Amino acid sequence: MLTERQRMILTAIVDDYIRSAEPVGSRSISKRGDVGYSPATIRNEMADLEELGFLEQPHTSAGRIPSHKGYRYYVDHLTPLNLLTNDELTTLKAFFAEKLNATEQMIQHAGTILSQMTNYTSILLGPEVFHTSLRHFQLLPLNETTAVAIVVTNTGQVENKTISVPAGLSVSEMERVVNLLNRKLTGVPIYKLKSALYNEIGQEMQRHIEHFEELMKVLDQALDAGTDAQRLFLSGATNMLTQPEFRDVDKVKGILDLLEETPTLTKMISSAAGSGIQVRIGTENDHVAFANCSLITATYQLEGEAVGTIGILGPTRMEYARVIRILEILSRDLSKFLTRMP
Repeated sequence: MLTERQRMILTAIVDDYIRSAEPVGSRSISKRGDVGYSPATIRNEMADLEELGFLEQPHTSAGRIPSHKGYRYYVDHLTPLNLLTNDELTTLKAFFAEKLNATEQMIQHAGTILSQMTNYTSILLGPEVFHTSLRHFQLLPLNETTAVAIVVTNTGQVENKTISVPAGLSVSEMERVVNLLNRKLTGVPIYKLKSALYNEIGQEMQRHIEHFEELMKVLDQALDAGTDAQRLFLSGATNMLTQPEFRDVDKVKGILDLLEETPTLTKMISSAAGSGIQVRIGTENDHVAFANCSLITATYQLEGEAVGTIGILGPTRMEYARVIRILEILSRDLSKFLTRMP
């Protein structure tokens, strides 16, 4: 879509704007040693990039700033670099050498390190599933087509979810399934429920249940009710106030208010998470309060199962490459650390 010259100029503009928080002009770009084009040539390309939607002109000055589309292109075409100093790498390494006594303590400490290293807001979903197992599972029919799946944990937490009942599944078959699940899954850690469903119960259900495949899909959804047991940790929320674009308190109030809405924020972080690094820029976020923010997330795992999420929230003028590198290192090493925990 973009020429090599346009890509070079767009990258230079994003880099400069991330550093300065001021609109970038053609003259300042021409002075960079890695560009090598005249101010006139750069002005023409900037005008084309603005017309294509990659740049915006906030006021009548000649300077431009990246649009959300421009940031997205920049992130999608980042060249992986090790942008961390030796001191920062040592800080991350030292974190896993500390003797932390509990998962919760570890997650909170990780959040503090992230907010300090980035000067943004860290948001972590720390799993209670480490210490939570299934106590009881129940399916309560509402009518011929729907039922309520109830998951009760050993900590007393009760989660429920309305599910669709496969056509033709009798009440007696449903009772047989519930009894099987309680016999096989009681005491299984929450984060292992789905894998246990397929590995330990699938074959037995296939022999005895006529609507096996449809029912397995339904049970897979039903057990989601139990895996939502996560705790939210925030660190550095007021860091948003130190960013130039958020010095207007009225402008940042919606962000700070949303950071206090734990259920909404938990849902947002969960929906943003996926395999590898996920970057949501501006209006790609699920809430209008984050329309001028970027959210970068990474999941961490235990025994191959994603059990938590690390997120960094900052302005769209974010140090994407550096934040991504920090999250890559921390999520990878956190997964290794959890695997070694007794």
